[in-house]
Amino acid sequence: MKSQVQPKLIIHGGAGSSLHGKGGLEAVRRSLHAIVEEVYTLLLSGVDASVAVVRGCQLLEDDPRFNAGTGSVLQSDGQIRMSASLMDSASGHFSGVINVSRVKNPINLAHFLQSSPDRVLSDYGAAELARELQLPIYNGLTDLRLQEWIQERQDNFKHTMAGVVADTEMLETSNAGRGTIGVVVLDTYGKLAVGTSTGGKGFERIGRVSDSAMPAGNYATSYAAVSCTGIGEDIIDECLAAKIVVRVTDGMSLQEAMKKSFAEAHDHKRDFGAIALDATGAIAWGKTSQVILAAFHDGDKIGDTLELPEGTEVGCIV
Repeated sequence: MKSQVQPKLIIHGGAGSSLHGKGGLEAVRRSLHAIVEEVYTLLLSGVDASVAVVRGCQLLEDDPRFNAGTGSVLQSDGQIRMSASLMDSASGHFSGVINVSRVKNPINLAHFLQSSPDRVLSDYGAAELARELQLPIYNGLTDLRLQEWIQERQDNFKHTMAGVVADTEMLETSNAGRGTIGVVVLDTYGKLAVGTSTGGKGFERIGRVSDSAMPAGNYATSYAAVSCTGIGEDIIDECLAAKIVVRVTDGMSLQEAMKKSFAEAHDHKRDFGAIALDATGAIAWGKTSQVILAAFHDGDKIGDTLELPEGTEVGCIV
């Protein structure tokens, strides 16, 4: 039997340009830290990496502050369409759902599909799966997201995406961020898993597909695991999560892989962030955006990335 290791955990609630003052920052910090604490307690009890990831994603999806599950943004036609995926290093399986509606936790569908011969389902297939599983119909619309959409409709959708965090202070500047949630875990058995979930950009063309249900935005091997957030098209163009993981798998340290990948992204003028763990327990994050809303447990304490010095693009705790 493999000896136990110190579990590690990092989560994110999106990336963007600003938290618009201390009130927003402290509210996001409380939300993220509470979720880290709950999931880390699960890890200490010995749960499997995928189980911990799913629980973390559920908690983030259920928090209306973040753009996933409850509190998801609306597409241009006023409908919520969500995407989510899960990857487990032990099985090597990637699974996900694309543009699913009327379910509370899209990550649950991705989790079920881990053991399915058809592991990625789009809108109609995902809806049929939800019916098969007898999941209750759920409306994740919040008043703030509805107000945001109404305001944008009145302005003829001049913004190309919605706000990363749902907050009354942010309705005046709804282009302030890119919203996705993600969880990366190293469990006590040394297994890695990663999950990512999103409501999309907001105001996008009907049928647009997010990176969150692709290996570009969510990927893991037994060497490393990465969840991305930001402008999905930029993440897809860089194939960011898979690129970082492959570099670690091929022998780079996690810190080196993050630095190289984000240097390339900076040169290409990309707008995104990523969180990562490797099999040694190294924790890393990177961003080309102003902020990445991430929090982590390094085995001793909880920390976060909400107030990084300006210009910091990559951080790593080894």
